[in-house]
Amino acid sequence: MDSLQGLRVFCAVVEGGSFAGAAAKLKLSRAMVSKHVMQLEDRLQTRLINRTTRSLSLTEAGAAFHERAVQILADLEAAEQSARSSTSEPRGTLRVNAPTSFATFHVATYIAEFLALYPELNIDISLSDRYVDPIEEGYDLTIRITAKLPESSLIARPLAPCRMVVCGSPAYFSAHGDPKTPDDLARHNCLSYSMSAMEDRWDFVSPRGRRYVVRVGGRVRSNSGDLLRAAIVGGSGIMLIPTFIVGEDLKSGRLKAVLTEYQTTARTIYAVYPSRKHLSAKVRALVEFLEKKYGPTPYWDDWLEAYAPSAAGAK
Repeated sequence: MDSLQGLRVFCAVVEGGSFAGAAAKLKLSRAMVSKHVMQLEDRLQTRLINRTTRSLSLTEAGAAFHERAVQILADLEAAEQSARSSTSEPRGTLRVNAPTSFATFHVATYIAEFLALYPELNIDISLSDRYVDPIEEGYDLTIRITAKLPESSLIARPLAPCRMVVCGSPAYFSAHGDPKTPDDLARHNCLSYSMSAMEDRWDFVSPRGRRYVVRVGGRVRSNSGDLLRAAIVGGSGIMLIPTFIVGEDLKSGRLKAVLTEYQTTARTIYAVYPSRKHLSAKVRALVEFLEKKYGPTPYWDDWLEAYAPSAAGAK
């Protein structure tokens, strides 16, 4: 039989002063209560309770065992309560991994606000642009940006769309002209992000459904989205880049978007975590917090209002 259940039955007998009282409290038969105590004594090879037809009394070994058993059950209850509270109240340390540029622009800004909501919670956030498995690397939550997540048992919850845009500085376009179709990109200095599988091949779909896969090249390549953003703002060239990096630049006019009538491969910003079942409160809190901050039309895409797409000339 279950050792812990044996302890519970034994303690109930002692506290109730009878087998019948323990049976009523635990909703067991009197015979089952007696069986639990007898098996406990057999396992310990010692008598714990002296029984008579009218009363029960603890032996010396039984008194010592009862004292320890009460403490064990109290510790177990405390441990269970602690585990339950981790799924109801955010506390402890939340370990997060996120892409460098996205976390710098759109997570770091909100850390103070998030922690103010949950005073018993700390956050440990690491930045990496590679795919990270939260189970293998010990993270409670990862944020990933991709067109397609790899097959796994992980839960991936969409936080926001990740739109891509071809853009450059007004000075660059003044000097080199605007590309009118994706094919024109072959004549431009196109910066590339080395962590992307499509760094030298940009794909587009016109409003009429024509597909383009354009080979591009340029003189600047980097694994840093922040560096590439600064380079295009400085006039180094043009780039197909996530709008969460350049949304403010497009809104302010530091950068200009081109080919906006063409669609690029849809990407999504996901929160990825091990399991939906018994999801910890700290993971749920951050996911729901970020969902409210971003949404299906995130604030970094406010610049789109000034770029009413036109299908004119796009074939």
